Amino acid sequence: MKTTTLPDAQALYAALLDGVKGLMRPATRLVGITSGGAWLAERLQRDLGLPGEAGVVSSAMHRDDFARRGMAASAQTVLPFEVEGADVLLLDDVLYTGRTIRAVLNELFDFGRPACVRLAVLVDRGGRELPVAADFAAAHLALPETQLLALARGDDGSLRFTLEDPR
Repeated sequence: MKTTTLPDAQALYAALLDGVKGLMRPATRLVGITSGGAWLAERLQRDLGLPGEAGVVSSAMHRDDFARRGMAASAQTVLPFEVEGADVLLLDDVLYTGRTIRAVLNELFDFGRPACVRLAVLVDRGGRELPVAADFAAAHLALPETQLLALARGDDGSLRFTLEDPR
């Protein structure tokens, strides 16, 4: 059995912070996708010295596999700003098929029509099923379909990756 070396999530966060600085505009609002993306948005909001709170968006109500998965136990969408006309930077931990991003965009548009939506992720693992691309990815990593890369957060706020079996 081949062992996959997991990337250093803390080091990738530092790269994400630098990459996000290049994407920021004066009115950009950070929105994290539950749960790993929300952790990243919260931390970036603080580390970039931005006022207020980052938004959180859930894909639960717009997933194309809702009938199979049901309602996931995750945070609800909270957007502490007017979405209409906003410059939104979506954050997620791992970009894979693109289906979560599709669902999140539908959820975001339920709140209004943003002027611009961009995407930054810690890891792009390829395997796209939909035409979705990140504006910034801290790393690119190829994994077998049988493995799911997930971000975990320690009690002290530290980040690490885990591998999960999707079955």
